[in-house]
Amino acid sequence: MSDPRTLAEKVLARATGQASVQPGAIVEASPDFTYSHDYAAFAIDAFERMGATRVVRPERAVICFDHAIPSNSRRDANSLARVRAFARAQGFAALYEGGTGIAHQVMVEQGWTVPGSLSVANDSHAPSGGSVGALSVGIGETEIGFAWATGKLWLRVPETIRITLTGGFKPGVYAKDLMLDIIRRLGVLGGLYHVIEYHGPAAASLSISERFTLCNMTAELSAKAGVFPFDEVTRAFVADRARFPFEPLLPDPGARYVEEHVFDLSEISPTVARPGREDAGVPIDQVAGERVDQIFIGSCTNARADDLAIAARILRGKTVHPGVRLLVVPASRAVALAAGRSGDLNTLLEAGATLLPSGCAVCAGAHQGVIGDGERCLSTSNRNMPGRMGNKNAEIYLCSPATAAASAITGVVTDPRGFL
Repeated sequence: MSDPRTLAEKVLARATGQASVQPGAIVEASPDFTYSHDYAAFAIDAFERMGATRVVRPERAVICFDHAIPSNSRRDANSLARVRAFARAQGFAALYEGGTGIAHQVMVEQGWTVPGSLSVANDSHAPSGGSVGALSVGIGETEIGFAWATGKLWLRVPETIRITLTGGFKPGVYAKDLMLDIIRRLGVLGGLYHVIEYHGPAAASLSISERFTLCNMTAELSAKAGVFPFDEVTRAFVADRARFPFEPLLPDPGARYVEEHVFDLSEISPTVARPGREDAGVPIDQVAGERVDQIFIGSCTNARADDLAIAARILRGKTVHPGVRLLVVPASRAVALAAGRSGDLNTLLEAGATLLPSGCAVCAGAHQGVIGDGERCLSTSNRNMPGRMGNKNAEIYLCSPATAAASAITGVVTDPRGFL
């Protein structure tokens, strides 16, 4: 009988055709699925430099434009045109135009990322796919080009950190607050090239959207991936979405974890990460009252229908402070449609929000919402290092959609609990 294995070890053993793999070993794996976005142009460069002419598994490859859409320069427009032509000539499974949504969101909601699979993308927030039980990892453009050309990829088998979640959130506290607290405790290098496995009674109660937030920001721990093992919540979500047959994989009892941590959700309070580092999180009372110029409710971290509903509940019947710009960017067109049907989108617009096309928008710092010198943006996104939103002379605070909405009303960082 083989040694007990973590979920990542099981996925990589299957993807390499081996009975088992050991942490630290270099393995050659066959990804089940690859996806890319605007920067696929660089992957095409690598693909062509290798002398490749045909993508090995185009039926398991997807492009989703999301970073700088609609194009705001001739250079960007020409780059996207090149990617379109390549994807169509190679017979990619799908090509999603700008406005469809952020690639990580679209891959999960459209059923491309399935439980137990090895999914790779040239973006650091690919671990979002762990929300549905996939080992989803971010790689570089050259690696994507190599995977297209050969159907293979080498990886070092990561060690795994187990995080156990207990208790329940108090009113006004959300998954984003928890994740900012996890990063504060473990540090931005706390998960370096590890996989974060989420467990515990509270984990089982979290929605796919909440799991998405936690897996997404494992990138801010420098982790290779984050993953929730398959359960009934996963099954219900993927049942009518999965585009491929899948085999749910679970970690074995007694699997080896290099570290184990426990987080009690009832002990978490609204949390804000101060500018500069994602692990600079503090309870909101330590930053309450600080001025903000722009508020961004968007990104792959926190712009799904439930996030917009949280913000709308606080902003209903209220008006955005005249000194603040509130930008709302649904994570996908499907999210925008759902928020439209529920009335939440109308509520946000009536309050004074500006709606932008579904995509990365200001999170990537390319266009649509770049902040000015000395300005501060309070954001539901995932990163706050200098220059992230296009200007190293500006500041970014990270928070939950509830904190963002409450602060949009007052014009300063505000505890959302007073509005619930």
